[in-house]
Amino acid sequence: MIKYVDEFRRHDLAQLLSAAIKKESDPQRQYNLMEFCGGHTHAIFRYGVQDLMPENVKFVHGPGCPVCVLPIGRIDNAIQLTQKNNVILCTYGDLMRVPASGRKSLLKVKAEGADVRMVYSTQDALKIARNNPDKEVVFFAIGFETTTPPTAVAIKQAKKEGLKNFSVFCNHVLTPAAIQNILESPEVREMSSVVIDGFFGPSHVSSIIGSQPYEFFSEEFQKPVVIAGFEPLDVMQSALMLIRQINNGRHEVENEYTRVVSREGNQKAQTLVAEVMELRRNFEWRGLGMVPYSALQIKQSYAEFDAEKRFDVPQIHASDIKGCECPRILRGVKKPTDCKLFGTVCTPENPMGSCMVSSEGACAAYWSYGRFRQMESKPVEAKPAEMTPVELTPAQLKGTTECQ
Repeated sequence: MIKYVDEFRRHDLAQLLSAAIKKESDPQRQYNLMEFCGGHTHAIFRYGVQDLMPENVKFVHGPGCPVCVLPIGRIDNAIQLTQKNNVILCTYGDLMRVPASGRKSLLKVKAEGADVRMVYSTQDALKIARNNPDKEVVFFAIGFETTTPPTAVAIKQAKKEGLKNFSVFCNHVLTPAAIQNILESPEVREMSSVVIDGFFGPSHVSSIIGSQPYEFFSEEFQKPVVIAGFEPLDVMQSALMLIRQINNGRHEVENEYTRVVSREGNQKAQTLVAEVMELRRNFEWRGLGMVPYSALQIKQSYAEFDAEKRFDVPQIHASDIKGCECPRILRGVKKPTDCKLFGTVCTPENPMGSCMVSSEGACAAYWSYGRFRQMESKPVEAKPAEMTPVELTPAQLKGTTECQ
């Protein structure tokens, strides 16, 4: 398996891809390629992919991850559940440090005595509910389509076992609706303050939903989409595929990540989710505002496991911390280095916004790999990290549509 991964980090193939991109990119135009997923952002910075691109090929950082786009009001809701309803709140670790209103966070209220527990899976939350039958246990569910099936499994399992003290605070959001919202935003469509020529489709999300859902807005907004894997050669090959589409005036959905993603996706997982959940009419995204039909809620047939109904959770609208540019960074309007708080007041030890907290946030990527320190000068020759030199001929690259 290690060898399999290493094959997607080969330095010589990266150099060949870099040469192909430089050859095929038109020096008279700019290519702005948005990566929606934070996993791509971190791959770009970790392996120095941007340094292997010509000057006119730029990466635009998008929403990043579910933690990044979760509005402050939903974290306020979770804190209120622990304080007013005395529940055991279970959630994933990267959500615990995200600042809420009043500079509170789940980690801080835990330190003050609230029963907030970090879990690694929905099964951990179910186990806590079984072990604490006299306490209400709420699982703070968050994620794109990738983590939705495990939540659906947990709800079905709780119903089967008759776990009356288990419920889910559902915050699962949908990727295609967010991409459409970005393309419909004034910055992109009218003001042109953000120019997006093509998209890297998210990898893990697409393994569930397939590539088909992107076909609508690819045609509607005439923007090419390439489903890209997370390894550096995946990203570079996908960039080349996007550049070829842009040069040819095409706007199609192509799949570079064919070793995992199909057009139809994981239909078993889709059926499971459809049984337990349904579309919300509206849901707030941090940085995007209210986005219609962009999130899921628990169906009435499983309402007894819906924490929002069990505890009558109110809708809260809360403002971001003053000076934090996280909402604009999520839309691709600004970069982390454009934020006055970045690297001064806002650091991983003292995060002001979700982009710095999340392991997949753009600010965390800039900080972790020190790219902001290299903004003024470009290296003469950048060698992506962890790439092993091997012999490869240019003929092996010709005509490929995915990394072999």
